[in-house]
Amino acid sequence: MNLEQIKNHLNTAEVVNFQLPNGTMVPEHFHVTEVGVVTKHFIDCGGTIRNEKVANFQLWDANDFEHRLKPSKLLNIIRLSEEKLGLENLEIEVEYQGATIEKYGLDFNGTNFLLVSKQTACLAEDQCGIPTEKQKINLADVGAKNTCTPGGKCC
Repeated sequence: MNLEQIKNHLNTAEVVNFQLPNGTMVPEHFHVTEVGVVTKHFIDCGGTIRNEKVANFQLWDANDFEHRLKPSKLLNIIRLSEEKLGLENLEIEVEYQGATIEKYGLDFNGTNFLLVSKQTACLAEDQCGIPTEKQKINLADVGAKNTCTPGGKCC
């Protein structure tokens, strides 16, 4: 999800709820403690120099149990970030405290914002020597093509 998409959802939302990949909800008293731009300039294992940029939201829950972030407040935080930081219509990455600082993609199911698990991947598979996946075959199918019958002297 990018910034324009979240703003569209926030314009019609009554509440802001975030759901973790395991189905549990981020406590409703969470804060958005940061909105920013994270730029990653790196070289992949194939030697290609790359740049990635995401809009980063950091969620945090404290023990102020009466706190509720309203959609209009989050919209104002996003608009201020666009104005002050020059925040572009970037994909959103969400940080949330789990066993460590966990990073998620973001989606929306019509009611809740979904924190979507992110995966690592090789960006230069053709350079890494990663073997291509072998075609899987069912041994029962192999036997059907080369059928031997009793007394046929093929087995």
